[in-house]
Amino acid sequence: MIKYLGKPVSRGIAVGPVCVLENGDLPVKRLKIKDAEAEILRLEAAREQAKEQLSVLYEKAVEEAGQAGAAIFEVHRIMLDDEDLFGAMREMIRREMVNGEYAAAMTGDYFSEMFAGMEDAYMRARAADVRDVVNRLIANLSGKQVETANPGEPSVLVAEDLSPSETVRLKREQILAFVTVRGSVHSHTAILARMMGIPAVVCAPVEFAGIKNGMTAAVNGFDGTVIFDPTEEELAVVRKKLAGEGEKSQLLKSLKGKENVTADGRKIDIFANIGNVSDVARVLENDAGGIGLFRSEFLYLERETIPSEAEQFHVYRQVLQLMAGKRVIIRTVDLGADKQASYLKLEAEANPALGCRGIRLCLKRPEIFKPQLRALLRAAVYGNLAILYPMITDRTEVEQVLELVQEAAKELEADGVPYRIPEQGIMIETPASAMISDELAELVDFFSIGTNDLAQYALAADRQNESIGELYDPRHRAVLAMIRMAAENAHRFGKRVGICGELASDTDLTEEFLRMGIDELSVAPGMVLKVRKRVREL
Repeated sequence: MIKYLGKPVSRGIAVGPVCVLENGDLPVKRLKIKDAEAEILRLEAAREQAKEQLSVLYEKAVEEAGQAGAAIFEVHRIMLDDEDLFGAMREMIRREMVNGEYAAAMTGDYFSEMFAGMEDAYMRARAADVRDVVNRLIANLSGKQVETANPGEPSVLVAEDLSPSETVRLKREQILAFVTVRGSVHSHTAILARMMGIPAVVCAPVEFAGIKNGMTAAVNGFDGTVIFDPTEEELAVVRKKLAGEGEKSQLLKSLKGKENVTADGRKIDIFANIGNVSDVARVLENDAGGIGLFRSEFLYLERETIPSEAEQFHVYRQVLQLMAGKRVIIRTVDLGADKQASYLKLEAEANPALGCRGIRLCLKRPEIFKPQLRALLRAAVYGNLAILYPMITDRTEVEQVLELVQEAAKELEADGVPYRIPEQGIMIETPASAMISDELAELVDFFSIGTNDLAQYALAADRQNESIGELYDPRHRAVLAMIRMAAENAHRFGKRVGICGELASDTDLTEEFLRMGIDELSVAPGMVLKVRKRVREL
């Protein structure tokens, strides 16, 4: 028995024979050439061939993982059009008079290492995408076919790493699970695994010398445990868990594709809240109608500099493409209070929950806010985006925000950059915004009620202070009265209203929210089907 602990990236449990996959990187030699322009033409031909291949992979991915999963290969096609990448390859061919394979490999290594060295985990994961695209180019230039692994029977695949292309080329019915030594929670391969329903563990420190084809492996995609050659006792435990998960899965699957509609015909949208790009797969896995709250703070936290406009644009575009036309509400950065970024050098505050946070910080620091607005307007071209502004207390704040959006749009227009101004909404999370929601409804397209902060501000009870935990009650009648008031005022002006706080997943209140006329409930991905079940019972 050999046991490893890795990072779980796709939930599920599997038991079966091992199939070890060899590293898919192609060997490359440096060769001197005589005609640089002819070599560049060869490189361009390989690029066009790669685009055709990605179209085929896209179609296969649509069958295996749906349109959102297939969008990964649209991202690879965009990489093939990237002039920074291909300009560097052409320059190397001309400067060093080397073959296209070598120029592609060296340039790919450089860009891959650049991504791998970035602070943001999502951007680091793009290093694997660069390698995948460049390996495809090298294969086309060298005239070699990229071989598809064929386990021969349903197997647990074990590899140093797997690219998105390799994952999709494999026959779904032959993959019980996969285990890799490298990889990332944010990688496109991990996203594909989640969308295809394949249990997966990455970053498992597997020593291949002790692993043989055909030996039994048990993979737990919930806690990251991988056991090779398990004992009979361990197998019995794993199989019991497998049976239990199967029953739960069948129950939830029976609700997929069903409408969120009550027995008497009242409909409501059920969306999902997420805090990272890697969560998108769970949104789709649980059949959410869209993303009701995408917290953009993850781009700003745990790093040393403000994320650039380009960096943000790529992330927002990626989310929209993965959601394939479903509504995505992105909340502008809500820093301050309990979410601190050291590089902003914010002054210490005696009561940060009531201090410079959310929209207050953004309006004071346009050098933070304006690049995000530009990135959002640019990304809106690629999908069904809506922008949400947090911590509003007065109409003047909304007016200032809308002015900045117009400024950002004019700048993009002047730069000749494609953009679109999407729907714009505000968080109702302060008592002030709830009390003047009739005024605010005139200015925006929708409301999203943040019940966590609304409750703590309405009740003057810090939700993180355990000593007064009994006072923090999101179900308090004052909180529910504010939710009702905001909903009524939104509807008076023909605007939509949703709830994105934790209260949205409280199924004891679902009926009351429906009676209030709430149009949308946005919950944790794992709660989507449970709330749908409750709605359909009413």
